[in-house]
Amino acid sequence: MPAASVEEAFAYCEKRTKAHYENFPVGLFVPRARRPYVYALYAFARTADDFADEPIYEGLRKEKLADWERLLDAACRGEAEGPIFVALAETVRRFAIPKQLLLDLLSAFRQDTEKDRYESWDELLDYCRRSADPVGRLVLLVFEQPGDELPALSDAICTGLQLANHWQDAAIDHQRGRVYVPEELMRRHGVTSWDFASQRVSDGWRGLMGELIARTRELFERGRPLCDRVSRELRFELRLTWLGGMAILDRLEAVGGDVFRRRPRLSALDKAALAWRAWRWPAA
Repeated sequence: MPAASVEEAFAYCEKRTKAHYENFPVGLFVPRARRPYVYALYAFARTADDFADEPIYEGLRKEKLADWERLLDAACRGEAEGPIFVALAETVRRFAIPKQLLLDLLSAFRQDTEKDRYESWDELLDYCRRSADPVGRLVLLVFEQPGDELPALSDAICTGLQLANHWQDAAIDHQRGRVYVPEELMRRHGVTSWDFASQRVSDGWRGLMGELIARTRELFERGRPLCDRVSRELRFELRLTWLGGMAILDRLEAVGGDVFRRRPRLSALDKAALAWRAWRWPAA
């Protein structure tokens, strides 16, 4: 099979990206000139994440992730194989993207195949440092955002988004055999794995979810200044993302943390309202 041209590779990544559901369509509000690079990064990360999560890869997860890392190494040497890596190699070259950011993502996906419980908050944050924070830093690079203070602000938002997703999907993750809620916090509130299995929303569960939501809100607030410091072409997308993450936390709070029967999800009307708020965003 002949190697894909760069244009064909980017088109393939766009198709793969649009085939996946997300709270907000990836790249929808990104300037057209930068979309191909966002699609390339998303296709690389989303495919690797699927290797770690999707049932079809059961029994093959480690092998698939190892092969993905091999393909990444080859692409970074200028020997890209397949459309995703042809597009990724061009993106890495164009924006001088450090390979370590991509390796960190693979490290986190690999951890999902090996680890299903987290003892402490710090242990969970280390996972988010590799599973979420590289995404924001990659976006800053693709949008060529200067400023030494921006990566730390981006990390706070990305970790907040990852955690909000974990709390939203706590019931689903438990069914898959994973619990991201730190066990030290579960013990503090008198919550055990039985509460997950029985889908019991006790006072302890509500207290646990309240603390998780509060800690996550703090991260969003810490990163909020980034929404006003990036360039105009990234500002709307970032503000919408920030508002979307906070909206999920609001929904979790509104249902008392009952993710078993009322998993928060943003409707089309919710998204339209958030887009309006992002458009009318007040200065920080």
